Amino acid sequence: MQMQSALELIYPAQCLSCSERVMDDFGLCGACWRETPFISGLVCDKCGVPMLGDSPGEAASLCDDCLSVARPWARGRSVLVYSGNARRIVLALKNGDRHDLARPAAGWMAAAARPILRDNSLIVPVPLHWMRLLKRRYNQAALLGQELSHQLKLAHCPDLLQRTRRTRRLDGLDREDRFRMVGGSIRVHPRRRHRIIGRPVLLVDDVMTTGATLASCAEACLSAGAAEVNVLTLARVAKDG
Repeated sequence: MQMQSALELIYPAQCLSCSERVMDDFGLCGACWRETPFISGLVCDKCGVPMLGDSPGEAASLCDDCLSVARPWARGRSVLVYSGNARRIVLALKNGDRHDLARPAAGWMAAAARPILRDNSLIVPVPLHWMRLLKRRYNQAALLGQELSHQLKLAHCPDLLQRTRRTRRLDGLDREDRFRMVGGSIRVHPRRRHRIIGRPVLLVDDVMTTGATLASCAEACLSAGAAEVNVLTLARVAKDG
């Protein structure tokens, strides 16, 4: 206890976003918490985007996107609307070497995932192409998956999925271009297929925009024998208004 107190004096807990002092490790200060758009209330059952309604945890309907686009997965949830401070947190994890963000982010994701969790689900991160992984040095989805595995007590297979070709960055592409770009670019690792046959899969990624990449991953898992696929993302891009 004395050692812990001494460490707290030397290295006080800081806000994950702005580095202001906070009471507990891995938390946000009051100001940053208020500026971070956490999703609550009624949500789309396929992607977790917030919808009009007041019933926490309910998901009785689908958003416009999920009504107009076929989703190969069963259900989905997300933690944050991808804007403001949420966007800064995601980009810090993705491009800023902020590995420390994976633990609290996974805690938020674990809470959001409870309505869609299945017994014996295998946590599977969305993969990076090996060339992009070599450049970035880590896969942020795999970091989230590893932390989720610890917190949910579920198995994690970080290399179950592979990208068979390198695609250009999807930023700025519309829905049709995104689906065309990633279609057929992901497969199940031949030596890992036995791990999902007849088993539910929980796909994990940092952000869902159109769902093109998640759809390609889900289709690969289902084609390889997965019993069901659900998706969980840290953030969801939502339309204004």
